[in-house]
Amino acid sequence: MGGRPIIALNVVCFPTKYLELEVLKQVLEGGFERVRSSGAFLVGGHSVQDDEPKYGLVVYGEVEKAKLWRTTGAKPGDKLILTKPLGTGIAVTAIKADMIEDEATRTQATESMKKLNAINLPDELHKCVHAATDVTGFGLAGHLADMLGTDNNLDCNICAKSLPVIQGVKDLADMGLVPEGAYRNQAAYEKFIDVKGEKVGRSDLDLIYDAQTSGGLLLAVDPEKAEALLKHIRHENFEYVKIIGDFVTGTGRLNIF
Repeated sequence: MGGRPIIALNVVCFPTKYLELEVLKQVLEGGFERVRSSGAFLVGGHSVQDDEPKYGLVVYGEVEKAKLWRTTGAKPGDKLILTKPLGTGIAVTAIKADMIEDEATRTQATESMKKLNAINLPDELHKCVHAATDVTGFGLAGHLADMLGTDNNLDCNICAKSLPVIQGVKDLADMGLVPEGAYRNQAAYEKFIDVKGEKVGRSDLDLIYDAQTSGGLLLAVDPEKAEALLKHIRHENFEYVKIIGDFVTGTGRLNIF
């Protein structure tokens, strides 16, 4: 929300009867490395036995009240920026099914999920962000629905062909390698969506509903500062960052062109 992490705690569920402790060791080492890369400190945590491995972090941080980014607050005319490519849910589904033929897909998906959403912005660019959220389990559609809020006075127009996408993911979607979470997201959010463009394909919609792991940030940005912000974020090594749409006066709809 525009702040910085300070301390983190591990939360671990692990089946010691089925998996070697070396697996757990590697998971914890990976979490530790990412926490330290964020500038925070890992100060312990909690672990339990479970039949399925799970790992997460509880994170405490701080942000100046005047610099707090909220999910709602976008204005008509704002540009919508997405900082990471879509498709991690589809890619992981294919990886688990051992159906990745192009190693570039695996590599790009892994590197994208490992990348922290840490962007250092000067004050003049920080304040031009009117609203922000991240793209995770509810997919692009669900998190954009949150940004539209409950006042029903905004629409968001998205160009499907402008969406940054992990290499090879559209082909995987065409093969049917779409996670269950994407279908749940479609059932929940398709009532907010109008498909306007004749060239919007099934795989485009799969990507919009795809449940992301460690997806990018969605930023509603002052249109006069959007290009400057885009350039700055790209220099922060977010090479796939793009303007994917804009906000307009409307009735709470997500319009896909």
